[in-house]
Amino acid sequence: MKKVNIVQKNEDFNRIITNFNPLKYKDYIIYIEKNTNNIYKFGITISKKIVNAVGRNKIKRQIKNILDKKNYQNNFNCIIIVRKGILNKSYKEMENDLFEIVTKLDILKGEKNE
Repeated sequence: MKKVNIVQKNEDFNRIITNFNPLKYKDYIIYIEKNTNNIYKFGITISKKIVNAVGRNKIKRQIKNILDKKNYQNNFNCIIIVRKGILNKSYKEMENDLFEIVTKLDILKGEKNE
């Protein structure tokens, strides 16, 4: 995932989380904000209470890798909050859950040729 497509500022996270209703799905809480920018952004957050820094970074890398497999429409910011149940899931289960969420949110443009 390119740096351009990552929500990095704390005020952006806070704005999206306080102003929009979440979609709760299994081990994820998703906040989505439509905007007028010509780009999409994802932000991923995992609590320190769930796992140590190495585990958090591993899960973030896996989620970014899964999200990179699809093409997305522009004009949205999405915050993904990961819950504790993620620790019991395999990579394939995480992939299936995230693809299901992305399909529900209707933010896909089309699939990449693999």
